[in-house]
Amino acid sequence: MLNQSSVTEFLLLGVTDMEKLNPFLFVVFLTFYFVNVAGNGAILTVIISDSGLHSPMYFFLGNLACLDICFSTVTLPKMLENLISTNKAISFSACISQLHFFHFLGSTEAQLLAVMAFDRFMAICKPLHYPIIMNPQLCTRIAATIWTIAFLHALMHSVMTSHLNFCASNQIHHFFCDVKPLLELACGNTELNQQLLNTVTGSLGMGTFVLILLSYFYIIAYLFLKTHSCSMLHKALSTCASHFMVVILLYAPVIFIYARPASWSSLDQDRIIAIMYTVVSPGLNPLIYTLRNKDVKTALTKMIRRKF
Repeated sequence: MLNQSSVTEFLLLGVTDMEKLNPFLFVVFLTFYFVNVAGNGAILTVIISDSGLHSPMYFFLGNLACLDICFSTVTLPKMLENLISTNKAISFSACISQLHFFHFLGSTEAQLLAVMAFDRFMAICKPLHYPIIMNPQLCTRIAATIWTIAFLHALMHSVMTSHLNFCASNQIHHFFCDVKPLLELACGNTELNQQLLNTVTGSLGMGTFVLILLSYFYIIAYLFLKTHSCSMLHKALSTCASHFMVVILLYAPVIFIYARPASWSSLDQDRIIAIMYTVVSPGLNPLIYTLRNKDVKTALTKMIRRKF
């Protein structure tokens, strides 16, 4: 994965050009990172330790918690370091590695949210068949499949980007290494890279989003046709509310950045929006699930009482 570039390192210019804001941003982002690791770590621990949560829904929720910790860890530590350091350099190989793991974990999460929506569809619309279809073996195979697809998707971007020539500026107008800002720095023809980004990544993102919407459409249609009680309808929909909030927090900024035409793109706009899905969303996910999920709250309370 080495290219013939004369650039051996890049400079990450960060979130803002106003250096006076850096100490404040450091505290804010460090707080979000702590909440992310502590909250998702607690959810993951509870799901593993409590046998009552060993079900498909919580198996995938555990995967999501693990992903959120890893996803932020790919970008946030380096960003925090750059906020308090004058040296904002990142080596070429470290930059490509960051790009790879960012797309690896991001595309895994997108697919996982689609699987979680399908799981809710099966649980609500096919309750009698649900335990048979969504068995532990199938859940494990699904998880392994989406992790593998995401790895290959990220490998495509990291290999293609690593073979570009970077012979001019090495300043990345972002707080982490991503495909779009790197394409802005590349010399020569980047049309193939741009097409892969638009078609493959765009199709993966939009495809999983459409599957999520279809799952919720069928859930709502089924409940309106089969359920005549407003209280039962509200109870069933409330089980999907947490997942849907997480979907909106992830997909709204991602679609805005990756699905729009390149002519509409703005790197300054992109790096601000990227904060939503790299910093804010992973930190809010554990709060959303613990505040709205009675089973997780009950299991978490039991675990805290046992320790104290």
